Amino acid sequence: MDKLRAMKTFVQIADDGSLTAAAAALGLSLPAVVRGLAALEAELGARLFQRTTRRIALTQEGRQYLARSRDILAAVAEADASLADEVQAPRGQLVVTAPVLLGQRVVAGFVTRFVAANPRIRCSVQLLDRFVDLVDEGVDVGIRIGALEDSSLVALRLGEVRQVVVASPAFLRRTGTPRQPSELRARPCIRLATPVRPGWAFQDAGRRLHVPVDGPLDFNHAGAALLACEQGVGFGQFFSYQVQEAVHAKRLRIVLAGFEPPRQPVSIVYPHARLLPARTRAFIDAAKRELAPLVQG
Repeated sequence: MDKLRAMKTFVQIADDGSLTAAAAALGLSLPAVVRGLAALEAELGARLFQRTTRRIALTQEGRQYLARSRDILAAVAEADASLADEVQAPRGQLVVTAPVLLGQRVVAGFVTRFVAANPRIRCSVQLLDRFVDLVDEGVDVGIRIGALEDSSLVALRLGEVRQVVVASPAFLRRTGTPRQPSELRARPCIRLATPVRPGWAFQDAGRRLHVPVDGPLDFNHAGAALLACEQGVGFGQFFSYQVQEAVHAKRLRIVLAGFEPPRQPVSIVYPHARLLPARTRAFIDAAKRELAPLVQG
């Protein structure tokens, strides 16, 4: 019995939930698929599926063997692909996602250079200020800010960013510069719409603080909030990369720097899979070299 072929047949049956559908997908006859499954179960000494006239379902042993079979088949495919990659330049479609402002100010330039250096790769960049499920939405690579909670993803840290409070110089001359985060309760603040509790995070001598804030404007996009802040409407809390240009140009000033919360990691994330296409590996390697210096504090 060809064990790898039997494993492939078994995985196809599990994926399709049907012997007939698996036979069609593999280009085999139904009797051949039935014989192959029976031979595999006989060799293993275990039933992999519970079968009735209406449905087929994995047994507990089948579920365990399915996970192992996927790993083995992926390892074989990876070995084949690694040899092909030695003689072929990375190619194909790559889908990347990043937060809007980070994408505009950092990621877009990097992706442009990456595609220029890899002309056989087509890159679709999705800039979104929302959670993106990489697997469900067909995304190959994401750039994310904050701790990774999804255990099905691999995260490689590129750097970290600060959360800073800023205001325009004219606004500070008019209202004064706060010395404690609690003073913001009575000051106009520009808020970003968020599903979590409203307010801004701070830290004082290692102790976490949460200060409720309010003001005349709420936005669902950091770029609009940043513009309002530059125009002197109120204080704003942003990631350091978002305000870097305005701070250097002296359109904004950072306040309460001694109370900033812990820095947030910036990571490149991708689905946890043993087999990565050459284009994805090339993108990750380039990101570690080129993006890391751009997302430091």
